[in-house]
Amino acid sequence: MPELMSSPSESASPSSSSGGGNYDESNISVLEGLEAVRKRPGMYIGNVQDGSALHHLVWEAVDNSVDEHLAGHCTLVDITIHADNSISVVDNGRGIPVGMHEKGVSAAEVVMTVLHAGGKFDHDTYKVSAGLHGVGVSAVNAVSELFRLEIKREGHVWVQEYSRGIPLAPLHPVGDTDETGTKVTFKPDPQIFTLLEYSFDILTSRLRELAFLNPGLIIRISDEREPKKQEEYCYQGGIVDFVALLNKSKDAINEKVIFFQATQDNVMVDIALQWNDTYAEQVFCYTNNVHNKDGGTHLTGLRTALTRTFNGYGTKNTLFKDIKQGLAGEDVREGLTAVVSVKHPDPSFDSQTKSKLVSGEVKGIVDNIVVDKLGAFFEENPVIAKKIIDKALLAAKAREAARKAREVVRKGALDIASLSGKLADCQSKDPAESEIYIVEGESAGGSAKQGRDRHFQAILPLKGKILNVERARLDRMLSSQEIGTLITALGCTINEFGKFDIAKLRYHRIILMTDADVDGSHIRTLLLTFFFRQLPDLFEHGYLYIAQPPLFRVRKGKKDLYIKDQSALDNHLLENAVDGLEISGQGRDPITGKPIYNLARGLRQARSILHRLDKRHDARVVATAVRLGLTAEDLASEDKIHEFARRMQERLQQRYPDSAPFQTKVNTKPSGSHFLVVSARPGAFHAPAVLDEDLLNGQDYTELLGFDQDLQTLGPAPYLARASGSHEPVSLPDGEALHSFLEERGKKGLTISRYKGLGEMNANELWETTMNPDGRTLLRVRVDDAIKTDELFTILMGDQVEPRRQFIEQNALNVRNLDI
Repeated sequence: MPELMSSPSESASPSSSSGGGNYDESNISVLEGLEAVRKRPGMYIGNVQDGSALHHLVWEAVDNSVDEHLAGHCTLVDITIHADNSISVVDNGRGIPVGMHEKGVSAAEVVMTVLHAGGKFDHDTYKVSAGLHGVGVSAVNAVSELFRLEIKREGHVWVQEYSRGIPLAPLHPVGDTDETGTKVTFKPDPQIFTLLEYSFDILTSRLRELAFLNPGLIIRISDEREPKKQEEYCYQGGIVDFVALLNKSKDAINEKVIFFQATQDNVMVDIALQWNDTYAEQVFCYTNNVHNKDGGTHLTGLRTALTRTFNGYGTKNTLFKDIKQGLAGEDVREGLTAVVSVKHPDPSFDSQTKSKLVSGEVKGIVDNIVVDKLGAFFEENPVIAKKIIDKALLAAKAREAARKAREVVRKGALDIASLSGKLADCQSKDPAESEIYIVEGESAGGSAKQGRDRHFQAILPLKGKILNVERARLDRMLSSQEIGTLITALGCTINEFGKFDIAKLRYHRIILMTDADVDGSHIRTLLLTFFFRQLPDLFEHGYLYIAQPPLFRVRKGKKDLYIKDQSALDNHLLENAVDGLEISGQGRDPITGKPIYNLARGLRQARSILHRLDKRHDARVVATAVRLGLTAEDLASEDKIHEFARRMQERLQQRYPDSAPFQTKVNTKPSGSHFLVVSARPGAFHAPAVLDEDLLNGQDYTELLGFDQDLQTLGPAPYLARASGSHEPVSLPDGEALHSFLEERGKKGLTISRYKGLGEMNANELWETTMNPDGRTLLRVRVDDAIKTDELFTILMGDQVEPRRQFIEQNALNVRNLDI
């Protein structure tokens, strides 16, 4: 693709000494082949710095496979994230053509190396497709350090490899096969991409969508970076299953999802609708399997048709006695969950990212189909229709109250001047450099106001916990004083549709700064709920952050060190513990430095695992089994398991005499495998420990065995620990004593203070640790999987108790840092 490249002297006169010469025909560059993609990757694949372009490479490869499915030739797509962050995409489609092209190379090489080349331009090969411009997989090839193409077609396996878009050899056969399909493997080029780490959640979110949009297509993904991390998606119900999943944790008004499909003017439209008892509208729009996050003409057609259908049916059946006028669009769409999927032979979009469909004819097509099909559904199901319209009527009655509350905010009754004493604004009026800290409580707010940089940092203290907007309509939300204060401070006025205007945001860094306790976490969750439901654009633009104030201050002499959390403190104490220390077992050379640190960290992790296992098993019994070397293979031998039972009982009696007598019993499962049940004396606190295949094959027990083997490399106990400058070593009888010794030594000479809240920090401390851009740590909040995120907010913050109870029960044993 040719591209005009102006020289630096373009704006200067020809005689300018700073210009470096004349601007003439020699300054016009033509980028050949894939060079244009490498020169300007953002034009083709998006932002190469924030991860969007990185994942877009996968979408381009997968879309080709899905297009094969749409053409009726592919039933399986398999994606693998390799350990080196390369990606493989395999399908069982027809395979890219391998014959010689008129350009003198194989057709496959043309597809991989020439922009605007492919099979998507005529409507014979593909009736509909996600690809339109023929730049997809060739752009992936251009920005890949290594790219391998493998095609199964015409009885052979064909292979060709590329480096940064350049073929390393012609396409050639390497074997025979009776299968067909295409496999591409690519590794993103570090010369192009800043971020090279793929997100499993981002990939699975999009792949699950594709499975919903293409009923019967099997999509698998596996992640070799983590063992056993894989997913498989296949939905015979298509977008009906999609809507059902979105509403899984909500109370549906119409229990059965309304679905209809129709074709008009070669445009096929699939629509699934279901209303629930919440107040948010959730509509996902797709064109040829591509998500149009900004909607477009298909969304406009749906909204227009819904309003027209509801008002027509309600008027005809005299259902509007309690309201003066008909239903507005927002009334009809309150609590609506919908998916609109359009298959168009030649769609038009607002940009290469395809975020908005602009094909004008689609609006009328969708409008006609919805009015016809939904109107017929209402006539055939009057009971369901009345329930849905009753929901809309309640929304209409609340709309007037919402309008009044909205006008209060829109007309500036809560303007910036009225926030004096609450909002400490910054001097800068440039949103790009301005940031606002939303702080928990007046005390922390006071320290933050004194410690901030007034030029670009604003402070807004919030009093108490804000309203849970997951359970509130717009009118109630806007009547909340704290939310009104927050909206006004951010500057996001509300338009006539009750939506916040992100363009008027006064700060491009919104930083949540709450205490590191249960109340602080709850306040942060309530704020995140508000932003996710009312200002989702904040996540997309990357404007929302969470501050990371330190949890501990460690003082040694007159020097202070601020540490962010318990894990960092543990690591610091380990480093302090092993400093100047050497340890040896009987008859072995001592170890120092890093080996001791790794050993100490293993002992700490082992204690943590045992503490976790103690919730389900007696940790003392598990630790004894580890020391005796009991493995799952030993359970198969009756003689071995009885011998282990005897030795275990002896060891437990000696080690824990206060809990004796221990009872050790060998049982047998129907499968023939044995297991041990060990219990302390009757009335003891600990539940019996069950040592079976599930426990002994589990990751926790396997890790414990590994840590015990590391300890054995020291040699036999007792262990001798000697500090530098000390003549007498300390004798330690076993690993537990060694761990306790290291813990005590790590704290020696240190004064550790835990901050209970931000208010305990003075202004200088807060600035130095949390607010100074040169030294602070901020976590950017992003949404990788919108569907899972929506479900999680619904479970945790919604009205339904049962899903929340199930969630707590399933995750209770995985909780960390429980504050009781």
